[in-house]
Amino acid sequence: MQQNGGITANPLHSLCAAISVGIHNGTPIIDLPYEEDSTAEVDMNVVMLQPIGGGEATFVEVQGTAEGKAFSRSELDVLLGLASDGIGQIFNMQREVISVPPSKRALGR
Repeated sequence: MQQNGGITANPLHSLCAAISVGIHNGTPIIDLPYEEDSTAEVDMNVVMLQPIGGGEATFVEVQGTAEGKAFSRSELDVLLGLASDGIGQIFNMQREVISVPPSKRALGR
């Protein structure tokens, strides 16, 4: 729309990404497959934003459940660190994709 003059500026102001982390058999894991997720002691989803121009990533959502046993603050910190690192990798991939302008198209297609 910006290329066709429909809007004056890119409306995208932040990158957004989400990932799951958990503890399975006592081990913190990122991006659990279903087999591990369904039997995890702790299951957590984390969503973050980062401004397009860079800067500090911020949390949009942190939702975690102790499904097998309660978890400690230090385990929570480890899980949030794993999630933040994984989401950082997703942000890097998103930034790479949006750095290439889309090809110009006819309006309405």
